Amino acid sequence: MSNALVQVKSDESGGDLIQLVSFNLDQEEYGVDVLKVREIIRMPIVTRVPNTPHYVEGVINLRGKVIPIISMRKRFGLMEIDYDKQTRIMVMDVRGELMGFIVDAVSEVIRISGSEIQPSPAAVAGGLDQECIAGVINQTERLLVLLDLEKMFSSDERMLLGAI
Repeated sequence: MSNALVQVKSDESGGDLIQLVSFNLDQEEYGVDVLKVREIIRMPIVTRVPNTPHYVEGVINLRGKVIPIISMRKRFGLMEIDYDKQTRIMVMDVRGELMGFIVDAVSEVIRISGSEIQPSPAAVAGGLDQECIAGVINQTERLLVLLDLEKMFSSDERMLLGAI
């Protein structure tokens, strides 16, 4: 299990309980550690920045701080769609830097047992870089792909995003 996940408390069976924020992207459900999420906001006007990677939509001013905005669809090589009233920006802490990630919708905060996290099969990664997938959670009615934001960008990409 990744060190990025937070132990909330132990359940009766002795497993660690972990809190995740789940979100939707292209009709699939993903989860990230709740402690990485600083806030969730509606889509503001995003200011484009020239000469940035294709997945960088631009920047926003969030209470005086300029934050790069990443399109998760573009980052994962998914088809682009128009933003709607469900579209959100999840402002998250990635290695000490705040970044905004555009997602189709934010679902809920869920608690799972650490024992529910299974390693992801290679086929699950699809367009994702395998390294950023921390595991898969198999619940009765759904599968949830657990992302490790720390591994989503190379060190060169982090330097570039930090310079925006």
